[in-house]
Amino acid sequence: MSLSRRKKHLAAIAGAAVFSLTLAACSSSGDTTATDGASGDTSAPAGDITLTVATFNDFGYTDALLQEYMDSHPGVTVVQNKAATSNDARTNYFAKLGSGGLADVEAIEVDWLPEVMQYSDLLVDLSDPSVDGRWLDWKTAAATDADGRLIGYGTDIGPEAICYDGAKFEAAGMSSDPADVAAMLEGGWDTYYSVGEDYVAATGQPWFDGAGATYQGVVNQIEAAYEDPATGEVIAADNPDVKAAYDSVTAASADLSAHLSQWSDDWFAALGSSGFATMLCPGWMLGVIQGAAPDTTTWQVADVFPGGGGNWGGSYLTVPASGANTDAAKELAAWLTAPEQQLKALAAAGTFPSQVGSLSEESALNEAFAAPGADGTPSKAVYFNSDTLGTIFSNRANAITVSPYKGEFYFQINDAMQQALTRVEDGSMSASESWDQFIADVNAVG
Repeated sequence: MSLSRRKKHLAAIAGAAVFSLTLAACSSSGDTTATDGASGDTSAPAGDITLTVATFNDFGYTDALLQEYMDSHPGVTVVQNKAATSNDARTNYFAKLGSGGLADVEAIEVDWLPEVMQYSDLLVDLSDPSVDGRWLDWKTAAATDADGRLIGYGTDIGPEAICYDGAKFEAAGMSSDPADVAAMLEGGWDTYYSVGEDYVAATGQPWFDGAGATYQGVVNQIEAAYEDPATGEVIAADNPDVKAAYDSVTAASADLSAHLSQWSDDWFAALGSSGFATMLCPGWMLGVIQGAAPDTTTWQVADVFPGGGGNWGGSYLTVPASGANTDAAKELAAWLTAPEQQLKALAAAGTFPSQVGSLSEESALNEAFAAPGADGTPSKAVYFNSDTLGTIFSNRANAITVSPYKGEFYFQINDAMQQALTRVEDGSMSASESWDQFIADVNAVG
């Protein structure tokens, strides 16, 4: 692809991001300061440098954590710019990747990674013997390009459990004990829906939040949902696994769903008003729930997930090659993604680490969840009534057996699917009509 065509393609990706719905990565709470992408500080004294880190939502990089780095690196000032959402960050990233102007260290969300990999030559190769073996194999493999260049250091992952309202379980005559709930839900998606039918029959209230969020858990267990890994060909329209996932979720949502679109105002309100009994819950979702419903005391977490295991979300730190201080930026990115710092980020924001060294330390993980917030808010352990959250999510991470292939068009196709599910839930189309519209949208991709 010529340079001019690459720039046009990057601009098209950035423009499309404005209209896209991103379901997940990290907490959706956090600073709403827009990412300005500035790199360097021309007012700094000679010999000193300023490194900018562009993130979104909440990566757990507190002022105290960044100060710790500055204290150990005299002459380096670190400034974090946070976008409110991953969509905002994605727009900025692709608008500037081909022309310069990005931060020294740029966070990316896993679902943009296939698009980012098309421009891996515009990023610094982060391969280094000092970080070999630091991450789960599948986390590193996804960020390694065809030439063997590692273009991203893994931050968090999203191993999924089930979050549930214990009070609502008790009102339905069900046990609210996490071990009992895990045993009751052990099995596939049919089991999850079947227990939900019992719950709805007993209470007349919704079992889960919405079709879109539930579908995300299902599709993340399909190895190649939308594109052929060997050829890159779009297969979403003809893939029976995708149709089966769509059919099962829309059928279940008819009777079990609260029909809420994730991240909508109504969805946030429902988190604090017992609007539904259960939801799929990657580790970063804990911060979302607590932030939206700080006074609720009945949320709990069960060490179980339909179909065994699944990962939803996660991010990386990249270093644009156009930066003025790429070696220093690489060193900062390596430090931020070391196990010690990722445990601190977990304590601050609930971002579950992707580092092998962190996952093997169950006591440290449990302690991180037990740490109160920097602003004095209760710890995740207190809020979710559990002192074993680290053990739960470590178990959930080890239960992941599928790392779905996400190609160039994953983001657009998955967004089209989310729109299809929303049309069914809001009643604007039947399931069959909305599927037909999805097929038309898929055929228009590319």
